[in-house]
Amino acid sequence: MKLTNPGTVPVYTVSGASTARPLPDWLARRRKRSLKNDPEYQNRVELLQDFEFEEASNCIAVSEDGDWAVSTGTYKPQFHVHTLSQLCLSFARHTDSLTEKLALLSSDYSKILLLQNDRRVELHTPMGMHYSIRMPRYGRDLVYDRPSAEVYVPSVGVDQDGFGEVFRLNLEIGRFMKSFQVDVGGDDPGSGLQGGIGAGSINTAAIAENSHGLAAFGTSIGTVEFWDPRSKSRVALLSTQEGGITTLDFNNSGLSLATGSSNGMVQLFDLRRPVPLLSKDQGYGFPIKKLIHMTTASQEKKIMSADKRIIKIWDELDGEPFTSVEPIVDLNDVAWCKNTGMLLTANEGKQQHSFFIPGLGPAPKWCSFLDNMVEEMAEEAKTETYDNYKFLTLPELKSLSLTHLVGKSSLLRPYMHGYFVASKLYDQARLIANPYIWEEERTKRIKEKVEKERESRIRGKKKVKVNQKLADKLLQRQQNREKVDTEAGMLGDDRFAKMFEDEAFVVDETSHEFRSLNPSTVVPGSAPAGGFGQVGNQNDKRNGGSGATRQQAGQAKAEPDVTMKVSSSKGRNSKDAAFGSRPQKAGRVTKARGDVVGEHQITFVPERRKKKSEWSQPKDEQPQEKRSGPRRSASTNTFRKMR
Repeated sequence: MKLTNPGTVPVYTVSGASTARPLPDWLARRRKRSLKNDPEYQNRVELLQDFEFEEASNCIAVSEDGDWAVSTGTYKPQFHVHTLSQLCLSFARHTDSLTEKLALLSSDYSKILLLQNDRRVELHTPMGMHYSIRMPRYGRDLVYDRPSAEVYVPSVGVDQDGFGEVFRLNLEIGRFMKSFQVDVGGDDPGSGLQGGIGAGSINTAAIAENSHGLAAFGTSIGTVEFWDPRSKSRVALLSTQEGGITTLDFNNSGLSLATGSSNGMVQLFDLRRPVPLLSKDQGYGFPIKKLIHMTTASQEKKIMSADKRIIKIWDELDGEPFTSVEPIVDLNDVAWCKNTGMLLTANEGKQQHSFFIPGLGPAPKWCSFLDNMVEEMAEEAKTETYDNYKFLTLPELKSLSLTHLVGKSSLLRPYMHGYFVASKLYDQARLIANPYIWEEERTKRIKEKVEKERESRIRGKKKVKVNQKLADKLLQRQQNREKVDTEAGMLGDDRFAKMFEDEAFVVDETSHEFRSLNPSTVVPGSAPAGGFGQVGNQNDKRNGGSGATRQQAGQAKAEPDVTMKVSSSKGRNSKDAAFGSRPQKAGRVTKARGDVVGEHQITFVPERRKKKSEWSQPKDEQPQEKRSGPRRSASTNTFRKMR
């Protein structure tokens, strides 16, 4: 996204010609690989799929439920329907001629009415064009009156009575009703019924749907006539005297009417008095194309006015400007997603624009991710007023030794309480004042990066009086956490404070209970004399072991110098020993027959196994005949050969 209006109320251009360069198809294919290194191409945001036309777009409207967007354009004449919830193009349909105005008759896209420049009015449904009818004269606008199911089409020229006509097409009955006759000041001599260049016309129409239901028609002579659709008669006449009326819009209450003229003036009227409450000049002198009454997120009343050059949003009460949007292409139409800060435009050029104004309201639900993107961009905003200049106060100039330029050179431009200095001059002066500034900045950034990486590591060990190993073990458990807290868990709990301060709570790692709970813990220098014999003797007393066992335990207890050794039958490799009891050495280790693996040495000779017939067969039965001849064995295991 691009920040187009960096002020108190920023405006972000989400998509459009000002955010990404339109490239021809053949050039885009050729430069497809090189565009990945283009920052402008990488930072683009494709809000809606195919939100563009081949040449230009003419009209745009958002459905009442906020889920559909319908836009018309050329060339060839066509209209697109976008599914906003899916951010994609639903379908595109071509028409016979260019569309001037469009109106949505339903809350979604299922009933679309198109006013074309060949005097035709077409009604489209999802299946296709439902009906087409030709108007008696060229139409200028298109509005739909829901209570009477009638379409009002203001037209150019006058009838036989010298009045302009607003054609009424009743969609329920399917025929034209009697037209509204509006005074347009006659017609030029010889212009005919169709009208000429300076012919009188009814340019625009508006209906107060949510209130009294009056219909207002703006004419080319600067008047606004109000008609009651129920009585089919004119009820009031308003004279603005500011050129031809090009657009109208009622507010929600129906008591306020905004008018836009052909010379770029916007006036705000109260229907109870003929004097305008407020007048605003758009500034460029182009005809006003769109007026919309808005309500911000803070319930402030705003009015949006747009001509082909700029979109302005200002306060309804005092006319104070709120913000403005000035795209690089000419505008044809503007649509507002209600109760949000999103504006969609139909404009000259291939790509249609979409603008997001956070101060006007939140992002629509179908593009809620824009709120997070705006917050990230706001954090990265530059503090400089201009890109090529740096604002410095007088103390800052003194620190850079630039005070001798004050009042003597054009390099310092005075502004308020300071001076503007070119960014290139500022960088050079800062480097001269402090030659090591770049090295300091580099060191600072490296330090910040290292500190950020250290957050996921254990910074150090907490020193305690007793049970230091237990404290280290508790800190080791936090190794996989993002941040190490030495005061968390038992270390920071007052109930366990004495466990790390009082020597009465020292954990005895040589006790039987500790070894039972922590069998893999290695306690250096904790092998007592006859340790295994003592344990075996204790187990003997509990389980009432045999006398031989007691005798062996007694010998082990009496002879503390006896060492125990666990050796395999092969005698070379200690494969029969437990993996934890082997000494950990790098590489392959070959142990000799006399190497001691455990703390004590035990030497024994396996006894010969009894024959199966001696204990499994009864005495009455005769043993089976043995297999004749020697039995060949490929195993070298000594235990298997014992039968």
